Amino acid sequence: MSGLPELPLGFASRLEKGLIDRRASCLFRSRKTSPDDGCLDLRSNDYLCMAKDPLVLESAKLALTRFGASASASPLVSGYLAIHQELEERLAQLHGYPNCLLMVSGHAANRSVLGNLVGPDDLVLLDRLVHQSIISGVQASGAKFRRFPHNDLKGLEKLLNDKKDCFRHIFVVTESLFSMDGDSPDLLEMSRLRERFGFIWILDEAHAIGWYGENGSGILEEFNIKAAADIVIGTMGKALGSQGAYVLAHSKAVIDHLINHAGEYIYSTFLSPVAAGAALGALDKMEMLAKIRGQWRELSLEWRANIRKLDIPVPIGDSPIIPILMRDEEIALEKTNYLASMGILVSCIRPPTVPKGGARLRVSLNRNLNRSDLERFLNALGHS
Repeated sequence: MSGLPELPLGFASRLEKGLIDRRASCLFRSRKTSPDDGCLDLRSNDYLCMAKDPLVLESAKLALTRFGASASASPLVSGYLAIHQELEERLAQLHGYPNCLLMVSGHAANRSVLGNLVGPDDLVLLDRLVHQSIISGVQASGAKFRRFPHNDLKGLEKLLNDKKDCFRHIFVVTESLFSMDGDSPDLLEMSRLRERFGFIWILDEAHAIGWYGENGSGILEEFNIKAAADIVIGTMGKALGSQGAYVLAHSKAVIDHLINHAGEYIYSTFLSPVAAGAALGALDKMEMLAKIRGQWRELSLEWRANIRKLDIPVPIGDSPIIPILMRDEEIALEKTNYLASMGILVSCIRPPTVPKGGARLRVSLNRNLNRSDLERFLNALGHS
């Protein structure tokens, strides 16, 4: 024995070759520790600034004291605790669904729903820009799938007309607020298509929760069609400032099927009770903030209008996500690095997260931003 084991000859070289190609195309990814030294952070999905909110932290501490730091087992062994049940009931009430199932992450939730509820005799119609976890789940299901142009419900309607009699069930999957473009489909029209064609509608509300709706449940509530989708997937890891995700359904059979068949649920140590406690605190705080929710939308409108004054086009909308298209990956990296040198942190988004030619700066707003933050960002962006 000669100490540390060695990889087979050529294996590391094979890996390194692929990484060299990534570096050459400005697509190489690496980790950096996020600073906490006063930078203006416009990367986080903590849209409502819940992660460090005193009420949320106190709720997390109470959960820690009562239940400990870990669920310590999968939910079907001993990991499903009273605090998890309480959180499921609160989330179901918020969204107007009778059934809720907590999951350890949004990726696990999407992959579980699409990978286990859809069968090989079914057809899944996907918005072209849905999250990778959704696509991964559909591929695991063995079902046929087709993509319709982004937010193009006429294109969706044509596919429905063409395929309505060819499959056992048709599923339509979209997001209420797209994480890279900050835009939304017409959910009211989609609900009409649901009534007309009778497809099974799966909606990911992850990025809309907290920002939209009278009670903060998302864009279904904003359109006054609360609980119109058959299945909704939500998250605690964004506006609720915690961790984990959840699945909502009208049918208890949906939840029972996932409990019995979804490997991501069955074989994972369950969500930390501390995260569940933090989410419960965030739900309490969200209720307190309900009367000022419109101010955050006005904030988004103000930021977009001022960015356009720099002759930089950004999409119309009032979501917390503002994409600034750069097209070229190298330019996007240069802009991101310059802003970082000025103490302003934005996300540099490149393929394959977005389509080729879609490299961008992703600006994430939060409710605590003020006028001086906007001016600081505009000055740096204008000189980048």
